[in-house]
Amino acid sequence: MATRPASRAPRSANRLYAQGLARAFGGAIIFGLPLLMTMEMWALGVYAHPARLLLFLGLNFLVLVGLSRFGGFERTESIAEDVLDALAAYGVGIVASAAILALFGVLTPAMPLDELAGKVALQSVPASFGAMIARKQFGDESEAAEEARALRSSGYGGQLFLMLAGALFLAFNVAPTEEMVLIGYMMSPWHALALVAVSILLLHALVFAVGFGGQQRRAGGLGFARTLFGHSIPGYAIALAVSVYVLWTFGRADGAGAGQIVSAAIVLGLPAAMGAAIARLVV
Repeated sequence: MATRPASRAPRSANRLYAQGLARAFGGAIIFGLPLLMTMEMWALGVYAHPARLLLFLGLNFLVLVGLSRFGGFERTESIAEDVLDALAAYGVGIVASAAILALFGVLTPAMPLDELAGKVALQSVPASFGAMIARKQFGDESEAAEEARALRSSGYGGQLFLMLAGALFLAFNVAPTEEMVLIGYMMSPWHALALVAVSILLLHALVFAVGFGGQQRRAGGLGFARTLFGHSIPGYAIALAVSVYVLWTFGRADGAGAGQIVSAAIVLGLPAAMGAAIARLVV
């Protein structure tokens, strides 16, 4: 009789792992599907600068390691486990992306290996993000409460990190399009200034004014000005920096003047700011 609990434990652990794996694949497909069906992403997988793409993949991996602390693929207790968690999420993102692209006929057996690898590697970024936060989104209430406690204990630095992760994810989703550069070219300086103001106010409203579930409360009764300058404006600065980096990664800044780069970054800064806001609500 004494051996029965021990025999059940591995089966229970395996079942929980299988559930987590299934949720991770579901999250990878949901978050990655819009870009998996985008022709511009297929082309970027071929033409993106290899060194820049490799650097971006490395940065995404570091972000996944950090996200593991808040809502990862599995519960973790150490940095080593967070790294393994990130590797698992990346693996799920790669497999899910390759499977969907192959199903769409985007990947073929006759395709050169470097082209195949580039397409899958680029698409694995949003898919791995979805795999990483799948437990938070699809888990039960006890798991959600646990992740909420982790977020509350993360402090100011952890909140800014989540803003960076959200900005990176949403900026990545729209940066491949030509419209980012075109809109920046069409805008006047006054349009650009107005867009900066709107981006900051929307970020502020989403996180601190609208009653979304999981919203960060203003601790100690902090007023509008303090939360604006302490959180929303730094969050927008992060979103703007992420926008410049993503534009550079995809070659959108190559050959452009400083004014054009700034305009394109401000345009991309709007969805990046929204990503920074919703990351704190959903992660």
